[in-house]
Amino acid sequence: MSDKVALGLLQTGVPGLDTLLGGGLPEFSFNLVAGPPGSGKTTLAHQIMFALATPERRALFFTVLGEPPLKMLRYQQQFSFFDVKKVGPAIRYVNLGETLRAGDFSGVLDRIMAEVESFSPSLVFVDSFRSVVQTAKAGNEGVSDLQYFIQELGTRMTSWQATTFLIGEYMHTDPEANPIMTVADGMLSLTQVHEHSTVVRKMRVVKMRGRAHLAGSHNFRITDDGLRTYPRILPPLADDRQPGVAVDREPNRIPTGVPGLDELLHGGLPQGHTLLVSGPTGSGKTIIATRFLQEGVHQGEKGVAVYFEKGTPRLRNAELAEMVQGGHVAIVESRLLDLTVDELIDEIQATLQRTGARRLVIDSLSEFALYMAPEFHADLRQAVFRLLSVVAKHGVTALVTLGVDDDFTGLHFSQANISYLTDAIVALRYAEVDGRLQKFMSVVKVRGCDHSTDLRGYRITDAGLEIDGDATEVAGVLAGGCVRTVGPR
Repeated sequence: MSDKVALGLLQTGVPGLDTLLGGGLPEFSFNLVAGPPGSGKTTLAHQIMFALATPERRALFFTVLGEPPLKMLRYQQQFSFFDVKKVGPAIRYVNLGETLRAGDFSGVLDRIMAEVESFSPSLVFVDSFRSVVQTAKAGNEGVSDLQYFIQELGTRMTSWQATTFLIGEYMHTDPEANPIMTVADGMLSLTQVHEHSTVVRKMRVVKMRGRAHLAGSHNFRITDDGLRTYPRILPPLADDRQPGVAVDREPNRIPTGVPGLDELLHGGLPQGHTLLVSGPTGSGKTIIATRFLQEGVHQGEKGVAVYFEKGTPRLRNAELAEMVQGGHVAIVESRLLDLTVDELIDEIQATLQRTGARRLVIDSLSEFALYMAPEFHADLRQAVFRLLSVVAKHGVTALVTLGVDDDFTGLHFSQANISYLTDAIVALRYAEVDGRLQKFMSVVKVRGCDHSTDLRGYRITDAGLEIDGDATEVAGVLAGGCVRTVGPR
């Protein structure tokens, strides 16, 4: 028998936030939502309130010196979470502006408690509590009176068994020194990071009593549906760590749709692997990706294609357009120039689950970097690592393309050491041979499986890629060094 008190957890209705909170928001907790103007504090409070409020679990929303309730309601109604039927029976708005302007803390507290006793809410919101602090500093009340007021409010709300939210425009240095922190059970900090003409919104759980919450800053975006938070976590570990779990020593190989490439791969790409196709512009990376999706359609498999910059019409790719229009391939694309890797991962996961796709194409990681917010440029490798980790957990077979610099004079296959993150690599290269520009390919690695080490020439024709059946007699192609004809073997 355990004497421990179990904390009831409330589901906030904000996608991703419950994960940050360690499962949900503790019931009857006293919480602070802090951040600068425009960071999304009021929208977050309303999203939580409309998700939780019912006629049996009613909510009181106090406005202070900020926007009046009518103006607030006008804008909050634009979000899909807003339910006008709840306003009245489940949600009540109260303006404390006149009471606060009198400068009497006891009067404000009495007004709040009178409304609480009258409406019997389970949820209480005060927006903006910063106004109370500023009024205290400008008036005759001392800091000790302010701290007494905050502690008294927290005590009364807890004894009333109400979950309370104080919304305030606090600076980074304020919360630790503010008396609110002595009684607050939880604190959420919302910020906006502005860099190189882009803005990325961040959320951080600064404090949450009794919960093993996720630390650090996590991205979020405000959409027509409200806030959506993207926890920075990797998928669960694989089951093969456990004793007795079968390990597939002979993985099923699936055809890529390019016959000569399947020969180099000794039968195809192992199911669930990620293949990196690396090469300069015009070397045929997108053609290979399209054939990979087409082969999946022939096998009765759905596909997902992630494209940046190149929309389907501009690709002039009739084969891809046909697969998309036929419902065999779903497209994931974005027009944002401040995209976060978390948003892309979320969209890919949702599309894979919705379609049941077994094949995924990302074309290309080079353009992916152009769409990312500046903070992800500093560590492109980690962004790709997180993306491919999630893809691998879904068990899909993926083909990703990556452009390399046209001036290649060393044996490298990617930018930012991305090649280490994939299971297989196919390198595409140019070389000048006998006064002509020729193309060559080679399989560099296939993790855990054998493959050909041949360097083979190929051509791009109206039918796609035509790969030579024998190894080339040209040397020095991959390293970009002196190209010469190999002598008799």
